[in-house]
Amino acid sequence: MKEIGLALGGGGARGICHIAFLEALDEMGIEVSMISGTSIGSLIGALYASGLSGVDIREMLNNIRFKDIVEMVDLKLFGSTSLFKGQGVKDFLQKNMPVHTFEKLKIPLKIVATDFWAQKQVILENGDLVSAIMASICIPAVFEPVLRDQHVLVDGGIANNVPFDILKEHSRTIVAIDVAGSVVVPEDTKKPHMVENLMLSFEILQKALLDEKLKYSCPDIHVKPSLNDIGILDFQKTKEILASVEDDVIRFKKNLEILVGENEKGRALWHRLKGIFGIRSSGRSSVL
Repeated sequence: MKEIGLALGGGGARGICHIAFLEALDEMGIEVSMISGTSIGSLIGALYASGLSGVDIREMLNNIRFKDIVEMVDLKLFGSTSLFKGQGVKDFLQKNMPVHTFEKLKIPLKIVATDFWAQKQVILENGDLVSAIMASICIPAVFEPVLRDQHVLVDGGIANNVPFDILKEHSRTIVAIDVAGSVVVPEDTKKPHMVENLMLSFEILQKALLDEKLKYSCPDIHVKPSLNDIGILDFQKTKEILASVEDDVIRFKKNLEILVGENEKGRALWHRLKGIFGIRSSGRSSVL
């Protein structure tokens, strides 16, 4: 079967649902050859790339205590760059990540961040893992930007919220999980409050960029759960988020079964043709 590249998109708390799709891959015995991740997708992707299963990641999430959350919420009362320092989240990652460098991951991982001053996407794939994750999840004005290798890095979602395109050179089959979600329009017209104004404006730009990219390039499987009315900071809705994608997971598994079946047929045909025409293998088959 083709090597499968897995792209995990950003979406704040909505990204918790990535876990359900990872569990589906595990249940089907499908191995991923490379992962790319943006924002929450970089965090979940790093955990999975370290060797944890989908179930392991779910258990880790369930074991987060109220004390852990309090320690991660480090407000900057008089800060000029962000609401939170981000040190609490960084300390939590340092404590709970199974590995701390890209080189020790079991699955190659590409993390997307945005270079603030250069105004472009940055792909992080070596060295310190925690600082790369922190850079990718740094929502502007919410978390303190990350200084890494003399660059000021912020949320990867600004440049590339569903980074399936960066897997094209490395994976023959690409699966993308887009957790941007949907907004339920209120019945009564109202102005958004300050946080809604900031977050939804950010998400409108992300959607426009992704829609434009999809005109020219598409993943083999593109999953986009509706995640209706789940806010980017609604981490308290873990059970609701996971439950809401159950039907999406069923469809995802069916699509994977079709893809795997087609791949197996293609591979069998290729081996038959090699035998008939005496074609030597080049080390990597040109078909599934």
